[in-house]
Amino acid sequence: MIKRFLLILCFICFGFQAHSAYLLIPMDETQTNHLKAYGIAYWTIQHEVEVDWLLNYRGGSFMCKHNSTIEEECLLRGVSYQVIADVQSSAILQEIADPQSNQDVAKLFKAPKIAVYSPKNKLPWDDAVTLVLTYAEIPYDVIYDKEVLDGVLPTYDWLHLHHEDFTGQYGKFWGRYRNAGWYQEEVATSEAMAQSLGFSKVSMMKLAVAKEIKNFVVGGGYLFAMCSAPDSFDVALAAEGVDICESMFDGDPADPQAQSKLDYSKCLAFTNFTLSTNPYEYEISSIDVDVQNRMRMVKEQNDLFVLFEFSAKWDPVPTMLCQNHELIIQGFMGQSTAFRKAYIKPEVLIMGENKGLDEARYIHGDYGKGTWTFLGGHDPADYQHFVGDPPTDLNIHPNNSGYRLILNNILFPAAKKQKQKT
Repeated sequence: MIKRFLLILCFICFGFQAHSAYLLIPMDETQTNHLKAYGIAYWTIQHEVEVDWLLNYRGGSFMCKHNSTIEEECLLRGVSYQVIADVQSSAILQEIADPQSNQDVAKLFKAPKIAVYSPKNKLPWDDAVTLVLTYAEIPYDVIYDKEVLDGVLPTYDWLHLHHEDFTGQYGKFWGRYRNAGWYQEEVATSEAMAQSLGFSKVSMMKLAVAKEIKNFVVGGGYLFAMCSAPDSFDVALAAEGVDICESMFDGDPADPQAQSKLDYSKCLAFTNFTLSTNPYEYEISSIDVDVQNRMRMVKEQNDLFVLFEFSAKWDPVPTMLCQNHELIIQGFMGQSTAFRKAYIKPEVLIMGENKGLDEARYIHGDYGKGTWTFLGGHDPADYQHFVGDPPTDLNIHPNNSGYRLILNNILFPAAKKQKQKT
């Protein structure tokens, strides 16, 4: 009788322990695959299981109630995890709640619907965000000019801008690649799209798209942009109603007074910049650091930027966006590599910088009911990515800290509204 009682008690205790167990996904140096760990977090909330994002705890770890299906998914994707008892999870939360600790908990409860603004013929590895979304197994839709102008943006929570030139100058590739087949095809496709949508110039179509994206942010959307998109987006907005394109781009000369007619109040992030009017120059404006003319004297091994440390309890938004296992991030080039601080609006939050070069790499701001985040550079795992280079294989870079910044932005909409303090 006693043996039977003890056996029943063991089953009860086992059942209670299993029910009370939690799954901890560490995001410090012990994690075997940081990038796929974000995919696990997204997949979990997608299946309506709440996830705790433990800000500044072991690199921004994730924790949820134990579920054998989630555990199997971690094993399948090669993501490190620990099964911990209820008492251990309570101890972790108690440690985080200590007023003296720079830690907090952001609850992820709704998987954001993601859109990537990109030409439909581009492959996933043409853009760092689509590359890492595909690798992390996070679903997304590809939309472009027609869909934006058809009004689809309000159906999404989060939008990424492809390395696009919103000024209608085709990335200023004319000087080097005007005879290349891919460049001529891009021009022809863009002009045909503009005409089909009722615009006489590609620059006019891109401006209309930029304004729709700006309205998306005003209405509460989350915008993320890399490479040439951040500065060309603001330049296009500032140049509304002004022709800044030379004849090889739109068939007629640029307005010689274009610089004096810019309206910086229409920009999200930048101000007082100077246009680059030379069609041979691989720059749109003075916002980007001048890599082409070698004014940025830094070697690859020294091309780093530092993430700022924010108060997790009082500044949860930038804290979420900066979660990482490394605070010093390897820099990487792009059509826009970094942003000159002199042209950043004073209200913009700088989250990552190279102080010695006086440049910002990672910036953020609120606009209307939404937010935007800009990250300089093209591919965090490829220092100097050239046209025609082979695609980056993220199986070789599963712990890349630069790619983690992208994925922080993808999870941010799932938590921001709950965590924002006044």
